[in-house]
Amino acid sequence: MKVASLPATMPNSASLTQTLWSFSFLQLLDFLTTVAFLVNGVGEANPLVRALMFCAPNPLLGLALVKVAAVILAVGCWRAGRFQIVDRMNLFFALVVTWNLTALIVATAHR
Repeated sequence: MKVASLPATMPNSASLTQTLWSFSFLQLLDFLTTVAFLVNGVGEANPLVRALMFCAPNPLLGLALVKVAAVILAVGCWRAGRFQIVDRMNLFFALVVTWNLTALIVATAHR
């Protein structure tokens, strides 16, 4: 009797959980840095997010809905076995948050 083994590329459960927590945390950081931009008079750069923020009763609610949708999509990718997509999204949003924080620091330093 042959026992089926997991594919070599499938991460263990702990690393998947960590990946989803990391993604969720990056979404929170992106939300907060976007709010910081809005408070300082800088508009949202992403046209789709900007449109949803405009259509929502409150711009922060629109932004929060985008972030919740992103987490739902990441969970969907995870459940579908598309682990590499979530890893790539984590890298992308880590870069976005780094860029946002750098821009905020530079703008604040020049005041």
